[in-house]
Amino acid sequence: MKHRDIRERVCEANREIGRSGLAILTWGNASGADREAGVMAIKPSGVDYDVLTPEDIVVVSLASGEPVEGRGRPSSDTPTHLELYRAFEGIGGVVHTHSRYGTVWAQAGRELPCYGTTHADSFYGAIPVTRMMTEAEVREAYERNTGLVIVERYRTGRLDPAQVPGVLVAGHAPFAWGGSPAKALENAMVLEEVARMALNSLALRPDLGPIPAYLLDKHYLRKHGANAYYGQR
Repeated sequence: MKHRDIRERVCEANREIGRSGLAILTWGNASGADREAGVMAIKPSGVDYDVLTPEDIVVVSLASGEPVEGRGRPSSDTPTHLELYRAFEGIGGVVHTHSRYGTVWAQAGRELPCYGTTHADSFYGAIPVTRMMTEAEVREAYERNTGLVIVERYRTGRLDPAQVPGVLVAGHAPFAWGGSPAKALENAMVLEEVARMALNSLALRPDLGPIPAYLLDKHYLRKHGANAYYGQR
């Protein structure tokens, strides 16, 4: 198996989607990029997580999207993942699920404000929502255009994908990413949990606003800033 390492890591991330409860049935997929080799590995379309093996993982060219290795068809979301890797050069993994609470916010077309420090530990501010896709974008190259509207949201909003490693696609569901498939999965799990916390917080206090900037800065930068001191170094 030529691309064994990336296929094994992508397989494990996909299996963890099922184990973690982020997705039921096959409502999600994880991918990983080997930029040196110029390829992306991704879950095959419609295969159950619990029977997935590294040999099932499909490898495609980052440049063309053409299959390079693996059996079966790659996920139907492959064009979306490819657009994210092409636009966000620092990422090495992407996870897309229809997780319950993240999808609630996406279906409502609402960005997810930073209501607390749990959110601030991983996302430097609100988790954005894209605009609704047009009929023409949906009819033609839907999956590719999903990736393009995500990229558009980050560019027009001047957002750093490393600081805000997840997005809500309006009317659809969340995407998250990171430096590896495992980190992308972690960010997807955090997104889902803070979406749940936010909805419950708003039920208790409908007029709730985001935490102050100084508290956001403290929690995000102590883990991710130039002088970060959280954890073991």
